[in-house]
Amino acid sequence: MKIAIVGAGLAGLCAAHGLLEAGAGDITVFEHREGPGLETSHANGALLHPSAVDPWNSPGILRFLLTNLGNERSPVLLRLRALPSLLGWGTRFVRESSPGRHRAHTLANVHLALRSVQLMAGLREQGLEYGAAQRGSISIYRDASAFAMGQEQARWLQSHGVPSRVLSRDELLAMEPAIEPVAATLAGAWHNERDESGDAYRFCQALGARLASRGVVFRWNTAVEALLAERGAGRGAARETLRGLRLAGGREESFDAVVLAAAWWSVTLAAPVGLNLPVRPAKGYSLTLTLPADGPQPRTPILDNGLHIAVVPVVGGRLRVAGTAEFCGEDRRIDPGRIGNLRQLLLQVYPALAEQAARVPMQEWTGLRPMCADGKPLIGATRVAGLYLNTGHGQIGWTTGAASGELLAAAVMRQPPPIDAAPFLPARFGL
Repeated sequence: MKIAIVGAGLAGLCAAHGLLEAGAGDITVFEHREGPGLETSHANGALLHPSAVDPWNSPGILRFLLTNLGNERSPVLLRLRALPSLLGWGTRFVRESSPGRHRAHTLANVHLALRSVQLMAGLREQGLEYGAAQRGSISIYRDASAFAMGQEQARWLQSHGVPSRVLSRDELLAMEPAIEPVAATLAGAWHNERDESGDAYRFCQALGARLASRGVVFRWNTAVEALLAERGAGRGAARETLRGLRLAGGREESFDAVVLAAAWWSVTLAAPVGLNLPVRPAKGYSLTLTLPADGPQPRTPILDNGLHIAVVPVVGGRLRVAGTAEFCGEDRRIDPGRIGNLRQLLLQVYPALAEQAARVPMQEWTGLRPMCADGKPLIGATRVAGLYLNTGHGQIGWTTGAASGELLAAAVMRQPPPIDAAPFLPARFGL
């Protein structure tokens, strides 16, 4: 079987790896950039977090978005200019936010995340190096009621295989001494034991190199213009069948199967063959600073649930600050105000870094996360024969990447899936 994968970020690379492991042997990856992991995967939150895979459309999200219209400090910001592109998608986004549906979607994501963490351990055992750390993460709370609600959620997650434990103040400081300046102001904290961290870009580079050494062909600087499909022949045949790709410049190439793993851009490619993917871009931001040797040296990822940010140590003496979501259409500009928010939020977690943060350069980044309307990725076959999806992961792409690639491969190779694939099938949207 001759297989094409569109996109060489985390989703595309993990799909290629999954296919190789499943026995596929003729795989070509098309990427419009000059190398792997240069778009949405490049400078993400650096955290693999089975403890926090609940979709962003939590109960009450509509009221929250409307209340915070125009509030530049809101962790989730809806810009009015994006409303026309969100109307149909937004209706489904809100409908899926009921407590029962939200919990079911969270549980499906938990299963995918736990399988992914297991697969990542296997990759490390095989020698794949990406600056991984298995220190877990620490969730901190500044409000007693929020901490109580968080504990309830943590207990529910524990019953589904995501262990955590409440930390005393001494235990918190032993695990993360750099948090000491704000420790007295916290209502509580706990340790998410299965969470991991690592450099996603470094992972993409390492996995890409391994895939190339095993025969996967990478076509860098090669944009895919369109999917080529044709109506089936014969009486009553209505199903379209994919026959290949048209590349930039008009060149056409034939494939037996095509995997769309191009994040938000998968929507544009799928539309002409009749697939309206329920995926919209949610812009995320991050800051990365190199820690001076004479300053605090955070060592454990911190999730601040009140400020809605993650602060994660990254290999190479760096600190990654990631957070916020902005529904603003395809606008990829770095908004100075949103970046300024991240700087201020960092100092609320680590005020002792104020002097250092003012004198060291910071890498500013933004990326368009592909957000599916129900908060779960689209993985598997579509109604266009030969066309498969691995997109729509939103903020959990790094956390669920390896398992998503494995599920995708099972669908393409028609093998039994390792976990229940039903929650992620494109068919749930009629695709």
